[in-house]
Amino acid sequence: MRTTILIAMTLTLAACGRERVNYVEFDGEFYQGRVSSDRADRHDFTASVRPVSQGLDGARLALAYEGTKHCVGIYGTSRIDWQVLPEEASQIDGETLSAAGTCVE
Repeated sequence: MRTTILIAMTLTLAACGRERVNYVEFDGEFYQGRVSSDRADRHDFTASVRPVSQGLDGARLALAYEGTKHCVGIYGTSRIDWQVLPEEASQIDGETLSAAGTCVE
């Protein structure tokens, strides 16, 4: 009986934790981010986050986070040469804010 209850509690907590797996929180709001790059050379990338309607400042922070996460994960560096700095990014398409950058080794 105890084992069954423990398993049920574990599954319940695991399910709760999966709600925002692809999201990051900034300024009290959750943003979904992604990075796209060419598989042959991942130095150049485009980061995007959504939804911008939750707050432009938070979206800009999330954008910088996504780019940094990409470069650190692949090249081990957080140095990025942004075409437009995330804090100045204004390329909004619907609910998505985007900016392009290059990882600097």
